[in-house]
Formats: sequence, C-alpha cells, structure tokens
Amino acid sequence: MTKQKVTFFWFRRDLRLDDNVALFHVMQSDYPVIPLFIFDEDILENLPKNDARVAFIYDSLEKVNQELHATDSSILIKKGKTLDVWKSLLSTYNIQQIFFNKDYEPFAIKRDLAIQELAKQNNIEVFPFKDHVIFEEKEITKSDGLPYTIYTPYKNKWLEKYHLTGQALEYDTKPFLKNFIKQQFPFPDLSEIGFEKSTIKVLPHNLTQIANYKETRDFPALDSTSYLSPHLRFGTVSIRKLVNWANKKNQTFLSELIWREFFIQILFSFPNVVNHNFKSAYDGIQWHNNEDDFKRWCSGTTGYPMVDAGMRQLNETGYMHNRVRMVVASFLCKHLLINWQWGEAYFAEKLLDFELASNVGNWQWAAGTGCDAAPYFRVFNPEIQQKKFDEKGIYIRKWIPEFDLGYYEPMVNHAFARDRAIETYKRGIIK
Repeated sequence: MTKQKVTFFWFRRDLRLDDNVALFHVMQSDYPVIPLFIFDEDILENLPKNDARVAFIYDSLEKVNQELHATDSSILIKKGKTLDVWKSLLSTYNIQQIFFNKDYEPFAIKRDLAIQELAKQNNIEVFPFKDHVIFEEKEITKSDGLPYTIYTPYKNKWLEKYHLTGQALEYDTKPFLKNFIKQQFPFPDLSEIGFEKSTIKVLPHNLTQIANYKETRDFPALDSTSYLSPHLRFGTVSIRKLVNWANKKNQTFLSELIWREFFIQILFSFPNVVNHNFKSAYDGIQWHNNEDDFKRWCSGTTGYPMVDAGMRQLNETGYMHNRVRMVVASFLCKHLLINWQWGEAYFAEKLLDFELASNVGNWQWAAGTGCDAAPYFRVFNPEIQQKKFDEKGIYIRKWIPEFDLGYYEPMVNHAFARDRAIETYKRGIIK
C-alpha cells in the first residue's frame, strides 16, 4: 500500500496557532500538513507526575486541538524519545517536509541536529524558522562579529535594528489553517502520558496590570506584573506582538524583553555557562555548600522575612516576584556561600516560567560570576530590601502567616555574612 505524502509541522515551544512563523510558511506546502507534538521522554523522565508545566503544555495543546477541530483537523500527539518517534513516523508516512521553529538551548540544538540528519538520510526537506525571539544567533553582534557580553550595548544595537524595520513583522496564520490534513487523531488523556493535574496553575497573562510597570514593578505586594513569563516560555503568546505592544506602550517592559533575548544569545554563543561560570576567574571561589543551610533556604525558614516569603511563594505557586528573586538569590550565594548552581537547579524544578537561558543568566548575575553581573562586593541586605519594597509587610504576611506570632531568628548575621562573602570572593578570584 502506498504511503501518503505529507508535510509535518512540529510544535515545540510555540503552542499557538496565531502569529507562528513556521506555521505560516508550512501552509504553503504542496502536501497535506500534519501538526505534531512530542512529549519527549528525555525531558519528562526527571519530572514529578504532577508537574504543573506539563499540565499547562497539555492544556495548551488541548486548546490548539479544539481550534483545529473547526477546520476538521486535529493535532497528532506522541510520547517517546524524539528520534524514535520520528523513525516511527517514517514507517507510517511518506514524509516530504518538516517545518519547525528554532530552539536555542544546547539540548534542543543537539536534538534538532539529530532529526535533521535523519531527515537528510531519508531525502526529507527540513525548514527551521526564527519565532521565539526577535533577533537570533548572530543577528546582534559587535562590529567585529563577536557576541555582546554587556547588556546595555546589546540593547542599544537591538533597538537600533528593531527601529530600522519599523516594527517586528506579525504573521497572520488563521486564514491558512484550512490547509491542515483533514483527520481526527485521538487526543490522549494526561494520565496516558504519565502525568496528572497539578494544584499549581499557570495564571492568565494580563498586560493591563503593567500600565505603571516602571513605578510599581519593584513592589511585590502590588502584584503589578503581567504573568506573561510562562506564556512566553511555552509560546502561547507571540514575542512579536508583545514587543510591538511594549514599544508603543511601555519602554521599561520592553527592556525586560530585551534582557530575555540577551541571555538567549549568551547561552547560544557560550553554551558552557549552563555548568560553568561565565567569568572563569571566579572558579576558585570556595563555596560552603552546607546542605542544612540550603534546606532552610528552600523551605523559607532563614529568619529573613523577604527571603522566606519569596521561597514560600515559589513553593506554593511556582511564581516569585522579580525583585524578590534577586534578594533570595543574593542571599543564597553571598550570605550562605552556596554555589549558584544549587539555586539554579531548585528554581528549574519549581518555576513555572523556567527558561534555561534566563535562569542561568540571572543566577550568575546574582552570584557575580556571569556576564554583566552584579559586582561580587554587592550584597543585598534583605532587611533594607524589605523596608524599601514591602515597608508595611503586606507581601511578607501573605506568605508567612505566622510572622506576627514570633518569627525565626536570622540564621546568619547580615554584617558578618557580608564581610565573609567579600573576603571569600577576594580569596577565590583567580588573578
């Protein structure tokens, strides 16, 4: 029996039908288009069965599938090791083309190269597209072609290039959805994938909450954040629409979106930052890495209310306010002298918006070991941070209900910890 000639569109971190670059281009294919998502066992095997991010991916795919039903189509869901899944699909379909949007993390690059090699061996055309960022890979570089490692000149070059084009081009994909294959694939239950619903939920994003972002973004009790980060992470919203909106409405928020792209290009250009300090001169720091201290930090029982409230918010909701993230990260690295990699791994486990580039970049910023990082002698005072940004203790009391009943003594004195950190860094920095 002759196998049907088809083109595949491979959903990854772009879980939407609107303004999706590869999706726009795949619709020009001469063959029926099958939309595909793979639950990758290499990623899933290390996650708890109630991981909220997997549940969010599942719910987002379900929404996409419902939209496709209106065109008499559906999404093909597979679970397994990615290369094995594609080999299986080759035995079922006569695949002519594969379209997908690029991912810039080391694991994803290695995975995609393996799929491209498999496609080459089978005479399949592969079309990767830029969708996750405005500028990728080597589009924003210094005059000598090398990547920027300082944010401000990167931002200036980014803005210069963005304004030259007027705005980021948005892709209207909706009119072409009728070109998907007319077939109803079975949509599995979450339990069939090996997971279950989580009590932790990804909240809807809301741009109206950041109308006064510049003035209010550092005050966690005001809850004046957009909740966009998980949606950006998994691509349920378009970066082009967000950037074009921010350019017109909110330059401070636009700067945060550019920070995201800065860290993505750092990870792409220097993939060793995942497991190593960007500044190798800091490799000699003698971290204490006390496991009991780390457990107190994780559980939010350090005796510093701003730190503890942040960690409890993270543990209970998967979110943490950005100002508080800086405080808790500085505390772990500077006050407790625990390697930033421990904190980065814990955030990777808990954050709903976990994105490798930003997580590693921000943790190394806090530790002082990364590109364009806070200087090693900058040690946040959690008590001063609390007085400046949560003076009435509203945020703290929300996450620490026992706060007024007599609270933990600080596990380490700030002045002592600050002096110890600075001295440890001085001794550890390789000249």
